[in-house]
Amino acid sequence: MEIKYLGHSSFLIKTKTAKIVTDPFSPEMTGLKFPKVEADIITVSHDHSDHNNVEAVQMPLPPSPPPLIINMPGEFEKMGVRVFGFRSFHDNKNGEERGENVIYKIEAEGANILHCGDLGHVPNDSFLENIGDVDILLVPTGGFYTIGPDEVIELIKKIEPSIIIPMHFNHEKLNQKNFGYLKPLTEFTKKFGIENPVPQQKLVYKKEEEEEEMKVVVLEI
Repeated sequence: MEIKYLGHSSFLIKTKTAKIVTDPFSPEMTGLKFPKVEADIITVSHDHSDHNNVEAVQMPLPPSPPPLIINMPGEFEKMGVRVFGFRSFHDNKNGEERGENVIYKIEAEGANILHCGDLGHVPNDSFLENIGDVDILLVPTGGFYTIGPDEVIELIKKIEPSIIIPMHFNHEKLNQKNFGYLKPLTEFTKKFGIENPVPQQKLVYKKEEEEEEMKVVVLEI
């Protein structure tokens, strides 16, 4: 399995059988260029243009079927990939400020990936028990619109993933008018003693090669 960071909250997850794209974004809103990628499955955590720009993903040419677009809670399956959507909130006031958010658990090749979308609160223990084991956590760390570094640490302690991949943080390429309120990546990584993170091009993951020690993996845009 390979995971590449497309920017903001968008990732390309490649398995042996399928390609999954999470939260495709609007270049106009984010200031980031959305790369040319195809997908068999697209997940959308909520209906904001920096997360729901499905049209930016290239459609496979016939006779390949169109992608499965998932934008709600529930259980879904395609091409050997299972996706579970869990209803959550974009704020810590039960959605009163920014509405709902869907957390997606993606199961493929023995790995459990949790994409938090724009999660705005730390879920309670019973909610997380329902989600189950998590190997790779894709989590927003920039705060303001979502949970921030301190809340992420609390979430990590509850979930205990093997790998944490930060997303939705301030970046020099982002439109600062819209996202200048987000904290930079280092506000999160320094909590793990990483002052100057060196981004990797991609994460290649095999469940059987999983390390015992939890680690933060920063991916380049």
